[in-house]
Amino acid sequence: MKAIETIGKIDKDGLLHVSPFKEKNRNVKVIVLVPESDEYNESEWLKAISENPSFSFLKEPYEDIYSNQSGKPFNG
Repeated sequence: MKAIETIGKIDKDGLLHVSPFKEKNRNVKVIVLVPESDEYNESEWLKAISENPSFSFLKEPYEDIYSNQSGKPFNG
């Protein structure tokens, strides 16, 4: 099965409209991804990750392999 990505719009009646495809007269499987109105911004993601116990291993001393003296500053 191949994937074809396109952008569509759901109208006020709940009908999905998409651009025409080269593929014709075939049954297809459709997955609709709708952005959540309460999506996290970057600071909320960082807070959630820092409080998630799944990442607690990163606080272990053996994970602290870099210091302020490691490498060279990036001035980009």
